[in-house]
Amino acid sequence: MSDEQSGPGQRSSEPPSPAELPKPWSAAPIAVVVPTYNEAGNLPKLASRIFSLGLTNLRLIVVDDNSPDGTGQVADELAATYNATRADSMVVIHREGKGGIGLAHLTGMKEAIARDDQFIVQMDADLSHEPEAIPGMVGTLLATDADLVIGSRYIASGSLSQNWGLYRRLLSRGGSLYVNAITHMRIADTTGGFKVWRAGILKSIDLAQVRRMGFSFQIEMNYRALDAGAKIVEVPIHFSDRYTGSSKITLGIQLEGLWVPFELRRASRRNRRH
Repeated sequence: MSDEQSGPGQRSSEPPSPAELPKPWSAAPIAVVVPTYNEAGNLPKLASRIFSLGLTNLRLIVVDDNSPDGTGQVADELAATYNATRADSMVVIHREGKGGIGLAHLTGMKEAIARDDQFIVQMDADLSHEPEAIPGMVGTLLATDADLVIGSRYIASGSLSQNWGLYRRLLSRGGSLYVNAITHMRIADTTGGFKVWRAGILKSIDLAQVRRMGFSFQIEMNYRALDAGAKIVEVPIHFSDRYTGSSKITLGIQLEGLWVPFELRRASRRNRRH
């Protein structure tokens, strides 16, 4: 099957068309936070697609963990180009080394809040999350008065790359079922990392108290959002394979997800008693 005839779950040669948001929604202050580590081959394509969405007040915030492949330098060069067209449209934050994807997201979120961005997008750098979904996710957040919109692989019309094997599918889907059984969050995709937040709910969560710095960060943020009274809406997305490079998910990261739901539930019960 050629790229032009890609079936469900396969990457097409052409990105999908983004939704067109009406004004003033299309001019809302939006920050897209993207942690990077060895994503030099993906970042230029990602930035190009993000800045082609027709969102006139969008800011891209890249948080790089001193990538050995030169992603930080690539990001600086891209920022110089995009900022020459519109000042502060791209911000690059350099960290000294790998400190966990959760802390990278938090660093970017705090930067966005400090710059008075009203809506904050989380996404991966590897093009597994399609940037073209962002306007629709923002539109859903505004239309439903939600505090958080999650791009979900596991609701009706959500999908995964056909290249995902059975073990990976069972691990991912089973992980969300496991987390929900313990925490009762009722979120179909508890570990998904493609989200749109209102800045206000992030302030309510108190980001300084977030403890998980690995991929369990997604679970904790969802749990804390619900504890803070957030309205959460899930929308279907397609999750593709990364464009280039290798996955950062290790066995240790997978095992972390086994005990974190119990710890979150215990902490929440302690807080309610006090």
